[in-house]
Formats: sequence, C-alpha cells, structure tokens
Amino acid sequence: MLIFQVLGPFRASHRDSVLDLGGRRQRAVLARLVVAGGRAVPVGTLIGELWPGEPPAQALATIQGYVSRLRRALEPGRAPRGEAGVLVSAPPGYALRAEPGQVDSWRFEALVKSPAQASPAAEWELMETALGLWRGPALAEFADLPWAAAEAARLEELRLVAAERRAAAGVALGRSAPLVADLEAHATAHPMREEAWRLLALALYRAGRQGDALAAVRRARGLWREELGLDLPAALRRLESDMLAQAPHLDPASAPGNEPAVKGEELRVVVADDQALVRTGLRVVLENEPGLAFAGEAEDGEQAIGVVRAVRPDLVLLDIQMPRLDGLTAARRILAEPAPPKVVMMTTFGTDENLYAALRAGVSGFVLKTSPPEQLVAALRAAAAGDALIDPAVTTRLIAAFAGRFDPKAPPELAGLSDRHLDMVKLVARGLTDRQIAATLSLPEPEVSGAVAGLLDRLGLFDRAQIVVLAYESGLAGRTGSVP
Repeated sequence: MLIFQVLGPFRASHRDSVLDLGGRRQRAVLARLVVAGGRAVPVGTLIGELWPGEPPAQALATIQGYVSRLRRALEPGRAPRGEAGVLVSAPPGYALRAEPGQVDSWRFEALVKSPAQASPAAEWELMETALGLWRGPALAEFADLPWAAAEAARLEELRLVAAERRAAAGVALGRSAPLVADLEAHATAHPMREEAWRLLALALYRAGRQGDALAAVRRARGLWREELGLDLPAALRRLESDMLAQAPHLDPASAPGNEPAVKGEELRVVVADDQALVRTGLRVVLENEPGLAFAGEAEDGEQAIGVVRAVRPDLVLLDIQMPRLDGLTAARRILAEPAPPKVVMMTTFGTDENLYAALRAGVSGFVLKTSPPEQLVAALRAAAAGDALIDPAVTTRLIAAFAGRFDPKAPPELAGLSDRHLDMVKLVARGLTDRQIAATLSLPEPEVSGAVAGLLDRLGLFDRAQIVVLAYESGLAGRTGSVP
C-alpha cells in the first residue's frame, strides 16, 4: 500500500520502500495535492504557487511532465495508457486519491479532531498515537512557499492541541510529576497559550508543589500584562483561586471528572464597608463569580447586623474599621447569633492587633482590601468549606506575633484532649488542611474533618482559626519538638 508522509521529511513509500519523487519542484506538486486533502487543485493554481511571481513560459508543459513522472513513480505497474488511480486528472487540474490511513497528516488530523474519550487512559492512548506520527517539522523543505508555510502552521497548531490533550489525560491519570518538565518547556516555548500554563500549574499542584504552581500562574500573569496589557483569562484566574483555597476538586482522586465539587446552592455573601466604591466593586466580583451570590450590603456595623438577620447569608465580608459600630464588635455580635454565618474581615493592614482579636472572636480569617479579586474569592471559598485556613502562612504568622497578649494560660479544655487530638490541634495550627492532616496521620479525610468539627464543638469555637489562636496562646504551638 502506498503511504504518504508529511509530518517530517516529505516522502512516499510502497511496502517500506521509499519512492523516488524527483526534484524539489516535482515533489512540491505532489505535496500540494496532499495538502488539498483529496480535492482538485487547478493547474493555474499549481503554476502560481510553484512559481510565485513570474512563471516560465512553458509552465503548463512542465507541470504536465511532473505529473507524468509522479504517476510512473506512484504506480509503476500501470499500463502506459491506463487510467491513473492515485494522481488523477480532475479538470481543471489534478487530485490525489488516497484513503485517510495512507496519509499521515490526514490520519493525524482525524485523531486530534476526534471527541474526547470516555476515560483519561483512552484519551492518553489516542493522543499518543497521533503524536507518534510526527517525525519532524511538516513540509520543511517547502517552507519558502506560502501554501506550505500556512499548512505547516496549521498542522503545528493541531500538534500543540494534541500535546495538551495528552498532558491533560496524563495529569488526570496521576502522572503529574513526570509531565512537569515537558509542560514547563511547552509553556516556555508557547507563552501565550492559556492551556499550556493551566496544565503546568495543575501538574505542579498535583505533584505536591503548590508554591511552584502559584508561581507559574504569576509568571503567566506577568506575560499577559507585558505582552497584551491584559489580566489573565478567567480559567487561569479561577485555577489560581482554587489552588489558594485548596479546592477539593483539584485533588488527584477527583481528577477524571475534573469538575469542582458543588455543595448545595450558591454561597450568599453580605458586604459591609463604609465606602460605596468598595461595596460596588465587591458586588461586581461576586455577581460574576460562579458559585457566589451578592445577598446584601451595609455601610456600618449596625446595618451589617440588621442585614445579616434579615437575609441569613452564608458569608459576611466585613470591614474591620467602620463608623457607628466597628467591624470587630459587629463580628462578635453576628457570631453570637444562632447558626451564624462565616465572617471574613477586610483590612488595609495585615498586622493589626484588632485582626488578632477578630480571629480570637471566631472570624474565619481576613483579606487585604488591595488583594486581587481571585484572592478574595479564594478566601470566601476557604471560609465556606471550613477545611483550611485563609492564607495559612499569613494567618499563622499574625497569630504567632500576637499570641499570649490576652490569656497565655492553657485553657482547661486542652487538658482533657487525647494525644491524637492534641497532635491534630498542632497540625491545624501549622496551617494544614484536613486533607494534609489526613495524609500526615494516615487517617481517612472524613475522619479528620469530623474530628476537627468535634474539636470546635467541644472547645466552644466557631472556626479553625480559633484553634490556631488557642494552640499558640496555650503554648501548644511554637514549642520545640516534632509533630507526627
């Protein structure tokens, strides 16, 4: 069977024997017919594309001679006046008659354009097959001809798509760590490809390199701003938010579906800030973020308490400094209500002693007003999930700085905790998520989540940030020694 190969050095072969296709311009005639995909190419088009500018006077006769010699090479057993079956006359020109499996570029395109497979393993195998057809740059010997350059660019784009589909399947199959080097090279070579950066960041995250994953997104943001003057595309911003919040759907165990875990309805958020511009900006963010909904607003602490009582939101985003009633006092009163919502404080400074008092009172954490929208969204999601601290490094550093100023004595409740529960308190104080604690203690994650919830209930606390405060104030955190 005749085989035509475009994805690398151009050639035709029959039963593993490479055929002599003649000189460069004669070979270009066959390559141009291959690129046409079985459609007829008029002789005038062939002349114009083989001799850009001024074709020779005998161009038509030359083309006819090329076709005659190519027919003899492709069908050596054909009778002298027999009808051609491969390179056929198709007035007003010629066409190549071949099956999709005979031309590597045709087969490659069909594989890459096929629908996503039912499983990551099948997707991986399909893209491996497609990429295995490549032997080098397509149509490189004809790179100076516009039609060949355009087709080479089109095929290269399909190759990049195939590489990204293969990588996505590999990440879903748990092969993140071995893929990182290839994805790093891919993103560096094609810095404006959104999917390249998304896959690199996701592979790094699933390989246990969260810091490097976030750094990759920051690099992408810098490139987008420098080259395009734009912020990152929505998908990359959402991935960054999910990584900051350590969203459960990023866990390798849930990779095949690659869908965010949905818990009930949208999270309804009340915004309280004395600046109308801040409230309006936050409303825009909330109304454009999937899974979050703007539930109401207030311009001081008293109004915030009233709005919370009226609309019963899931979350309250509360400025720590407001007129009439400050955010700290308002937070304490909101958290004293039956079944209170989660409260996240907003501040201009990250080292305010009032923030420590707010954490001690039971707020879930705090965000700087200068934070980009994706960090704000990540904080709200982390507060709602309750299985991780908001910005654990900053939160634990703040608590460590102020711990002991209020009550340095260990609360009596800690004395009755088992060693395993005390170890869990220490791990929470280090900023670990429930998933990370489960891995450290070799326990199922639901068991850890239940134990943390039990600790909150037993100690009369609202949020895991209070566990961190308690650990530092009692001296349980910050002691020398190891934690399992």
